[in-house]
Amino acid sequence: MNRLGGTHRMQYGTIEIEYELVYTTRTTIKSEVYPGLTVVVYAPLDTPLPAIEGGVSKRAAWIVKQQRKFREAPIESLLPRRYVSGEAYRYLGHQYRLKVLEDLVERVQLDRSYITVYVRKPGDRWRVAALLDSWYKRQAERVFAERLDACFPRVESLGIPYPEFVVKDMKTRWGSCTPTGRLSLNPKLVNLPIELIDYVILHELCHLKELNHSPTFFKLLDRILPDWQQRRDRLNRSEI
Repeated sequence: MNRLGGTHRMQYGTIEIEYELVYTTRTTIKSEVYPGLTVVVYAPLDTPLPAIEGGVSKRAAWIVKQQRKFREAPIESLLPRRYVSGEAYRYLGHQYRLKVLEDLVERVQLDRSYITVYVRKPGDRWRVAALLDSWYKRQAERVFAERLDACFPRVESLGIPYPEFVVKDMKTRWGSCTPTGRLSLNPKLVNLPIELIDYVILHELCHLKELNHSPTFFKLLDRILPDWQQRRDRLNRSEI
């Protein structure tokens, strides 16, 4: 069973290396650098801290090199995910580090810096992936409902009825709507900032009045959301 040993720091020249210490049943000290630039040091149970610091010092040059490599590479190029501690994930426009911890009660928790997955078997990546996917979809349903409530008053005067919405996986679209007034929203939208989620929702709401991308539609969007072009440009730089 893993046991957290806290966050530690050491100086390597002018660079400060911060690392998370995890005590395990392994027999040697091991350092890992993950895409979120997180450094995790795995050490045998009851290893003295000076010995751990010595091991990190020996690997300092390699750690800095790996962090530079990850910093220069886009997160998307580092996929497929491994679902292990240290990976970078996004939620509402902010980046979080993943922690995978052993616990009999399986759950996902969000705090200021981490998305923590508690799972019976931390090495079961399929289970970690399933828990994360379920958590993201629940968050998407909650956030989208809240943002639809916030956005709808902007179009209510157009005579548009309050729509139903579903969270639907889509490979190439952030959102869509039907002539009957049903919105479909991509769960990956929940990774993006609130203002971009609002843009997608308002875009689809305007389609309930104008079903195509005619000049009339864009005039309506100009009136409802004057900065929609800036938001659209930011959205277009985001990957589905």
